[in-house]
Amino acid sequence: MSISVGDRAEREFEVTQDLIRRFAEVSGDTNPVHLDEAYAAGTRFGGTVAHGMLTAGFFSGILGTQLPGTGSIYLRQELRFLAPVRPGDRVRCEVEVTELDDRRRARFATRAWVGETLVVDGEARVLLPKETPEEGAEG
Repeated sequence: MSISVGDRAEREFEVTQDLIRRFAEVSGDTNPVHLDEAYAAGTRFGGTVAHGMLTAGFFSGILGTQLPGTGSIYLRQELRFLAPVRPGDRVRCEVEVTELDDRRRARFATRAWVGETLVVDGEARVLLPKETPEEGAEG
């Protein structure tokens, strides 16, 4: 596998109230701002919002299956949550290679948008998969 600085992968996800409920069950985060519309209506968000880590989890799917893909290992993630994601939103997530080093490690910009609004901005460090013998062989 060969990747270069500037390579990008993108995917779009639909956030539903059911997905939020399932994430709450798996994570144990049952904060009513995510699950109870009546409660959430009284918060600064004015309604339920997705867990920030649900949105951030979409990056894992891209890194593990698209770029760099199978065999990669997530080492670190920094995140800034900039705007809420709500049930019914379509979230466009992108990862972009910003740095490569000689130890098979890469740095990725990780960004998510709802429409034109940047909702998550971050940076990931990933251990790249080892080349298979076929990939490393000269042609």
